[in-house]
Amino acid sequence: MSIPPVSLNKPAINKQAIVSQLLPFSCVDGPGSRLVLFLQGCNYQCKNCHNPHTIGLCDACGDCIATCPDKALTLINLNNKPRIRWDNERCSQCDTCLAVCPKQASPKVTHYTVEAILTILHSQRHFINGITVSGGEASLQLPFIIALFQAIKASKPLSHLSCMLDTNGSLSLTGWHKLLPFLDGAMVDLKAWQQDTHRYITGRDNHAVFKSIQLLAQQQKLYEVRLLHIPSITDYEQEIEALATYLLQLGADTRVKLNAFHHHGVVDDALTWPSCTQTDIERLAAKLAKRGVTNLILPSCYI
Repeated sequence: MSIPPVSLNKPAINKQAIVSQLLPFSCVDGPGSRLVLFLQGCNYQCKNCHNPHTIGLCDACGDCIATCPDKALTLINLNNKPRIRWDNERCSQCDTCLAVCPKQASPKVTHYTVEAILTILHSQRHFINGITVSGGEASLQLPFIIALFQAIKASKPLSHLSCMLDTNGSLSLTGWHKLLPFLDGAMVDLKAWQQDTHRYITGRDNHAVFKSIQLLAQQQKLYEVRLLHIPSITDYEQEIEALATYLLQLGADTRVKLNAFHHHGVVDDALTWPSCTQTDIERLAAKLAKRGVTNLILPSCYI
């Protein structure tokens, strides 16, 4: 299916992203029904990551090829660079390749151009409210996101679609200012309040996260702040006064989503951490509500 022309030059249309997964429809990644792109690669090393294979980028070392029981992986040369080719038709999704990868990467990725995503969006535009780009950490592929969102806004049949970013908040202010003209909203993870706790969980400090949240709130582009509660690990309850005061400053329209930690997909130390129960979440929610934080979103189910 062809797409209407947009006011972008050919190089912008041809910008590519490394995508770990494309969900045609989702109701949990922003407002309404959305197409979601999960981009490969992350600049955090979260101990609690539920999708650790999305952190690294495949360097075509080839370790996974011999282990694939479906012979769905081959080593090819593309533009004088080695690359693992993944045959989706032959793959049984056993994930053996993910288990043996030394880089927390995945050979099961797809390279999408802006033009290819526009084509998909054009075919689904009557059934979705927008697109969300997630990760990994999506902002690591910022030029692609800017080109994609700009193209959506410039295309009359697609301009009704909202463009959302799901992020860990590590993008620089310079990067945000480049994206803001084409961004409708962002969902940002605040993984811990104190620097030491944040470094322990993610391997990075959270200075950039606070700056990102503040800028997005000022620009009325902060759709949601998310708190992943890990009992005895995260510091939300210990820092409840400061946390609540900060959240109140972001405005009543900003959703505060409480997520419960569970062990699905995690590895190493995080397997020994306690799961977060409904009681844990409700206790945290009650403490925030007592201090005036009202726009709280609690999990619909607990795994």
